[in-house]
Amino acid sequence: MTFTAVTDANAQNPADTAPGVPGPAEDPFIWLEEARSEEALDWVRAENERTLAALESDPRFEALKAEALAIFDSEDRIPFVSFRPDGLYNFWQDKQNPKGLLRRTTLESYRSNNPEWETVLDIDALAAEEGREWVYKGSTCLPPALNKCMIALSDGGEDATVMREFDTSTKRFVEDGFVIDEKSQGGVSWIDEDTLLVNRDFGEGTLTESEYPFTSRVWKRGTPLLEAEEIFRGEPSDVWAGASLLRDAAGTVQARTAFRGVSFHESLHYVWKDGEWIELDIPKKASPYGIVDGQLLFSTDVEWETDGQTFPADSLVAVDLEEWKADPNGAAKTLVWAPGERQTKQGGSITANALYVGLLDNVVGKVLRFDYADGEWTSEEVALPDNATVGIAASSKETDEVMFTVTDFLNPTTLYYSDGTGAPAVIKTSPAYFDQAGMEVEQHEATSKDGTKIPYFIVKPRGMELEGSTATLLTGYGGFQIARLPSYLGTTGKLWLERGGAYVLANLRGGGEFGPGWHQGAIRENKQRTWDDFIAVAEDLVERGFTSPEHLGIQGGSQGGLLVGTAFTQRPDLFGAAIVQIPLFDMLRFHLIGRGASWIGEYGDPRIPEQRAWIEDYSPYQMIREDEDYPAPFLWASTADDRTHPAHARKGAAKLKAQGHDYYYFEDITGGHSGGVDNEQRAKLQALQHVYLMQRLMDDRTGG
Repeated sequence: MTFTAVTDANAQNPADTAPGVPGPAEDPFIWLEEARSEEALDWVRAENERTLAALESDPRFEALKAEALAIFDSEDRIPFVSFRPDGLYNFWQDKQNPKGLLRRTTLESYRSNNPEWETVLDIDALAAEEGREWVYKGSTCLPPALNKCMIALSDGGEDATVMREFDTSTKRFVEDGFVIDEKSQGGVSWIDEDTLLVNRDFGEGTLTESEYPFTSRVWKRGTPLLEAEEIFRGEPSDVWAGASLLRDAAGTVQARTAFRGVSFHESLHYVWKDGEWIELDIPKKASPYGIVDGQLLFSTDVEWETDGQTFPADSLVAVDLEEWKADPNGAAKTLVWAPGERQTKQGGSITANALYVGLLDNVVGKVLRFDYADGEWTSEEVALPDNATVGIAASSKETDEVMFTVTDFLNPTTLYYSDGTGAPAVIKTSPAYFDQAGMEVEQHEATSKDGTKIPYFIVKPRGMELEGSTATLLTGYGGFQIARLPSYLGTTGKLWLERGGAYVLANLRGGGEFGPGWHQGAIRENKQRTWDDFIAVAEDLVERGFTSPEHLGIQGGSQGGLLVGTAFTQRPDLFGAAIVQIPLFDMLRFHLIGRGASWIGEYGDPRIPEQRAWIEDYSPYQMIREDEDYPAPFLWASTADDRTHPAHARKGAAKLKAQGHDYYYFEDITGGHSGGVDNEQRAKLQALQHVYLMQRLMDDRTGG
């Protein structure tokens, strides 16, 4: 039986050509939105040649690239793993294996300084054999054995993948196994060894306006995928939609569930019961969190009023699993955890018998362990170092084994292991990649335009003279409830801090550093608050004497690229350099480019006049003016980025060029949304950016 969402037949979606949305008549660079047209790629090659000539010729370039590559190829970096019944699995890239190896070892061997690894799948060999630029995008395996897997592969690094069945026992792709050769967003779940639940692009009428799947099918082995039974269908207006399986730690399917993402931050959830899909009576900003000790947990980003109770935003709520299965909307609910002031949860993981939840407490990390016994929830803090960023690195659902990471700006990442019965102990430590001697970290607050205090960290030379001459790199994000936290500065430490620079990380509204409210207060009509926060931190750095505009650079990617774009167009006088990475930039057409329509919940819809008014006041592409003096921004993108899309950076550079401004543009023709697909290319991108920063912020120069 197929579920079809009920909608208002009279509801109207504004046309893409609504008044105020620029078309070819208003935008002379729309042709750059064709990612792989010959005209666009010719433009890219010419821009790359120009930028490489300016930056690769710098005598520092080769040394910077070599230093970055040595870090990326380091054989003694921590090989992070996942737990499986047949060993610890790791995906590894280095100089000899630029595309990577999927490999495994035992816990005993992993504890040693030189683990013995068994190669399971060689992506370089596969790519060479098939003549493709395969990028490994992960696997989905059938529990509890986890040896039958669907491997996801991307050609060139884009988000869309193909999928193939692979047996980790034989270390081979399964002959006549499940294969999805048409690339698509979406994934699969194993129902049993001969049945998959598939959420993919099935052809016309199965993708949303955001270009994500919104239908699900049950696919039986040996049958054509396009003939598989459709069991769930959302709406084209959804961001995404699909069915999934609710499993406990033992891998047993407890329910078939589904969701409709009606905006990026809001979803409707359903459970299949008695031959129909039943909508769950939970907030749109709440969702199932997992099953622990026979209890089903939910997480909510908003206050949840139900059954005479009010659960705070960001809390965890539990119901008895069997009671919920019998009556999904009538099961009694219990509070498991609620945040204190300036606290928020940051991810969680479930083992065979416990729940681990990462927390931020005033941007300092903690991990709590939760257990349910005798009808009560108990919790205790895991014994990990204080005043650090901590996270849950891996956990086993077959046992209570769990691993944690501990890191900060100056100290290499440390990996801790526990079997669940005692305090975690160090199992691996990353090497130091730069000399931290003479460096220190401070935390300060800036006052934003509306009076809100915005915290930031600065990593700087100890005893630095506060007379404004230190080259300083300011970064931030401020979107999608994503927290930017202190972490080991590896390449930045080696390439920037060792050469006398300072580094600043701002915790901006729109992010997730202080919970859902910190995010929700700076979206849509209030998105300018994020940009104001960033500018306030920059002004505070100057006022305190840490740096000055001619020595202050800014850097950010994706939403962070939009952040940097708004900063240098709104306050070009405040910055000496701006690195705009894989950005959003043309916000009046962002819903038409890449996966942009999926982010309307964060920014608003430019097709609606009231919402367009929020956006057009800050959209960097429209804000570029001929009579301004910009800090020669460096925009870069990736041709294969099917998420934000290279069009944003391309058009920004083209407009800067047309108006006679200084600028740099580079496009990685092979990488995806995260940039270079191998370490060599990543090192090149690092070197290009640091040469640019040094030329702009450290060298004596005159003019723009």
